[in-house]
Amino acid sequence: VASGVFRKGDRITALPSGKSSKIKAIVTYDGELDQAFPPMAVTLTLEDEIDISRGDMIVGAEKTPATVADKFKASIVWMAEQAMTPGRQYIIKLATRSVPGSISMIHHRIDVNTLEHHDANELKLNEIGSCTVSVNAPVVFDPYKRVKGAGSFIIIDRLTNGTVGAGMITGHTEDEVQQPVS
Repeated sequence: VASGVFRKGDRITALPSGKSSKIKAIVTYDGELDQAFPPMAVTLTLEDEIDISRGDMIVGAEKTPATVADKFKASIVWMAEQAMTPGRQYIIKLATRSVPGSISMIHHRIDVNTLEHHDANELKLNEIGSCTVSVNAPVVFDPYKRVKGAGSFIIIDRLTNGTVGAGMITGHTEDEVQQPVS
């Protein structure tokens, strides 16, 4: 559980599919519980059979909906010797979901000493930038300020499998939202 409280009988929605059901039981190694909250690891048994896969998100139906999109805005810290340039393909890992993607645009680099914004064509080792990230399949996310676990990600080099960057999602890009979920 990343945030909120889940109780037996609560209505949930699976994202990105948008399918809904009710929680029939909350199960742990020690037995059934009446409720679950962060950072518990639980199994939710649902009243209906709906398709939920690794990397999907389960949200309470009455909660503020998460965003499903193939682009989002983020603050990224670059952690590799080789500079990050827009358009290069990486693996973007959000929670338990990994999808191919790229940094499609660097809006600006942030000077860590003065917080001033500077134009940038690339991010070098230990630089921080405001960027747009594009992924090859829709992902479910929340801004980092709202839900840390659903708003943070790492960037993995496709050739070396090493982590080359980390980011915090600041929001979605209005024209690129695939499916507002309610």
